[in-house]
Amino acid sequence: MKYGFVIDNRKCIGCHACTTACKSEHQVPVGVNRTWVKQVEKGAFPNTRRLFSVMRCNHCTDAPCVDICPVEALFVRADGIVDFDNDRCIGCKSCMQACPYDALYIDPETSTAAKCNYCAHRVDVGLEPACVNVCPEQAIISGDMEDSSSEIATLLAQQAVKVRKPEKGTNPNLFYIDADDLSLNPGATEKSDDYFWSSQGLGVGHFAKEAEKLAFSNGDVLEALMEANKATAGEVAEKGTAKSIDIMMGKGRRIYDAPDKGILWGWEVSSYVWTKAISAGSFLVPFLAWALGIADPSVQIFSWAIGISLFFLALTGGLLIKDLDRPDRFLNVLLRPQWSSWLVKGGYSITIYGGLLSLLGFLFWNGSNALLYPVMWLTAITAVVVAVYTAFLFAQAKGRDFWQSPTLSIHMLLHSFLAGAAALGFLALLLESPMGWLSFLKTILLTGLSINLATMLIELTITHPTEDAKRTVDMILKGRYKNLFWIGVIAFGNLLPLALLLLTEPTAMTIAGIGLIVLIGIYITEHIWVEAPQRLPLS
Repeated sequence: MKYGFVIDNRKCIGCHACTTACKSEHQVPVGVNRTWVKQVEKGAFPNTRRLFSVMRCNHCTDAPCVDICPVEALFVRADGIVDFDNDRCIGCKSCMQACPYDALYIDPETSTAAKCNYCAHRVDVGLEPACVNVCPEQAIISGDMEDSSSEIATLLAQQAVKVRKPEKGTNPNLFYIDADDLSLNPGATEKSDDYFWSSQGLGVGHFAKEAEKLAFSNGDVLEALMEANKATAGEVAEKGTAKSIDIMMGKGRRIYDAPDKGILWGWEVSSYVWTKAISAGSFLVPFLAWALGIADPSVQIFSWAIGISLFFLALTGGLLIKDLDRPDRFLNVLLRPQWSSWLVKGGYSITIYGGLLSLLGFLFWNGSNALLYPVMWLTAITAVVVAVYTAFLFAQAKGRDFWQSPTLSIHMLLHSFLAGAAALGFLALLLESPMGWLSFLKTILLTGLSINLATMLIELTITHPTEDAKRTVDMILKGRYKNLFWIGVIAFGNLLPLALLLLTEPTAMTIAGIGLIVLIGIYITEHIWVEAPQRLPLS
């Protein structure tokens, strides 16, 4: 048995009865939706066509939201329905990042994730989902796709159907008849805050944000468009907006859609990646010097390095908890783990790393050498995992194509060594540095910055497999983040410290000053890498 949906766009009239029925059935709050009707207009003025597409959870066979959920709040039933348990949900928003179809939201009343669950409570008693029951045109068909006698199985056998984003490999069980790519592909039309029935610039609850006001006032462009389309000034004045001009140019545009969910992982996530890098690197840098025999960090340096690592690890945990919409349930990650989620693996790695650092601190203080060496190696291995696990977590967020980069783990490991060397550079102002220690920190910074620039070059210039990844790169290099990237990341965060390292002697003051610049550059980089991919619409 496997339940699915077919949306017959030949019949859909865009009445929104399905949205209303869903809201009524599940008491869905205002501002969020489990199912909604996206409307797109296409064609050249005045010959246009309006497209309706019902959007909702695709109840994927290989649901990425289930894999990434750290507490099994999302699960696949035996009948193929992807259901959820909001009593477990911690509000981490990972499922929202993993879903390529923008199907999940955070309920502003419970601060937990929610989505279409196929009206499982109705299905269990032999009823159809509320949206199917209410549709006046019978444009929504539900049922068991493995039952050859069912209407949905017959339609799938006889009709040409499409799914959204088949390249994601999720095997969605929501199919469209007579679908138009202009409507199904979120990149084909621009997201707007204003639609013909309402302004949706402001969301509710977690999604509340300031609306971006857009104006179209370029008279030269208006004049050129009027000439190209032989429109009169009165006709253009009557239309009055850039949206009508899009139709005159023959472009598709959205005229109705769900509110933008905004940036789901904000400054807390950027900051936690940054503090995590400092924590892991502050131990890895002196460990590397000790293991390779390049420099001989003193017991005092190691002790302080452990203290710095523990401090920034505590900050990392605090930021992780603060980012949750249900921070009161944060222990569910450790007590109710779902082991395929890298959020769980990361949570346990952080916990184990903190325990090993504390044990090392005790061994240094107690002068116990018997366990010191094996614990040092175990701590170093765990520090590497702590440094890079977020790259694997981001890779599970299949909704954000840019995060699927194979260089992301290298990027994060490099940042850990750079951040660790920078933090220990400040420590050199307080402690006496042993022979060769400052030169070692300089070498780490020089090598790390050089490889970091090469890694970013590869990450941003390789041929990206998807349009969303390409759009994110364009946004970084030439769009919204270009000034922050070229000035903040490249010029200030990488080239300036490289030049200073090459032109100055490695003193405590110069290493500390350069380290401060490096730390700022790392934070700006993490901010862009975390935020930019989230600017692209998923539906």
